Amino acid sequence: MPKPKVRKGMPSVQLTKEEFSKRFRERFYDPTFGAVAPEIERVIAVAWKNYIEYHKSPRTRRAGAGFSDPDFSLPLEWLEARRAVLQAERRQKNRKSNSRILLINGSTRSDQTCPGEMSKTFRLTKMAQEVISADKGFEVDLLDLSRLASEYGRIIYPCKACVSTAMPLCHWPCSCYPNHAMGQINDWMAEVYPRWVAAHGVMILCPVYWYQAPSSLKLMIDRLVCADGGNPDPTLTGGKNPQRAKEVELEGWHYPRHLAGRVFSVVVHGDTVGAETLRRSLTDWLTDMGLIVAGRAALVDGYVGYYKPYATSHDELDEDKDFQEEVRNAARSLTRAVRLLRRGELKQPDASLREPRPK
Repeated sequence: MPKPKVRKGMPSVQLTKEEFSKRFRERFYDPTFGAVAPEIERVIAVAWKNYIEYHKSPRTRRAGAGFSDPDFSLPLEWLEARRAVLQAERRQKNRKSNSRILLINGSTRSDQTCPGEMSKTFRLTKMAQEVISADKGFEVDLLDLSRLASEYGRIIYPCKACVSTAMPLCHWPCSCYPNHAMGQINDWMAEVYPRWVAAHGVMILCPVYWYQAPSSLKLMIDRLVCADGGNPDPTLTGGKNPQRAKEVELEGWHYPRHLAGRVFSVVVHGDTVGAETLRRSLTDWLTDMGLIVAGRAALVDGYVGYYKPYATSHDELDEDKDFQEEVRNAARSLTRAVRLLRRGELKQPDASLREPRPK
């Protein structure tokens, strides 16, 4: 088979110094920054140099033992993210540790920003948290994705789809960020990855936004692609070398499922359409990664205030005691499944089967 060809041809995105400086200054639009304008100009000069020389990962060290090329230089930030993932994995596998549930509020709406009112999803998440926390031996890690819109400096960058060039080019955990040359820093996923790894069970609650998942939730979903077949050894591909990554994949890639075996539940709510479709999509995504459905009661979709005014939707939720109880049952089903899983009593009939097409 001939060597795979790396295809090129998209237009350059490199900025001129004038445009770069203009965009950088926009960070300091507030007139109060006028008092330090000369200092800002000096910072811009350094930032331009780092951009034009592409200082993506300015601090690195030798990879060392455990990597295919111990002499390859790896970013300190990626090594720290890897250390956190490995530490979380050890904790998750410790049979003496409490059972841990990653509880995810997938709504972007928050009373801490423009909407001025909490989301119904957050309320449902807190109901689930009360159920799980009351179960002896369980602890909850609440991941509130609404903070992407309400908390300063909190960001999840989009997936660059390295996997579509070659699966081994997609590193576990993701090595695309931070990118200091591009100003792409403070990527929250470096903290999110170990939180998924440490969990024995995952519960996602979210609303329908225009027939689909909220963008905050979708950003996290896309960036978790590295958890399903991702390469834990960036030295194997010479960092981000697409030609080498293609060769590694064609030599035979084993698609490691880094989150497989955990159990999950999903709750989706809407006000007119889309809840069942989104619940099904989220379920398909999680099962494709090798996670296990915690039971029929663990999968919930429904409508709160069906075709009623948005202004009274919280009142509609107050009245819908059945839906509230379905959410609590989804949480109960999850904790029961986790308990069975950790005792070795949750049987998976297909666990020993070889996947002919693992992609």
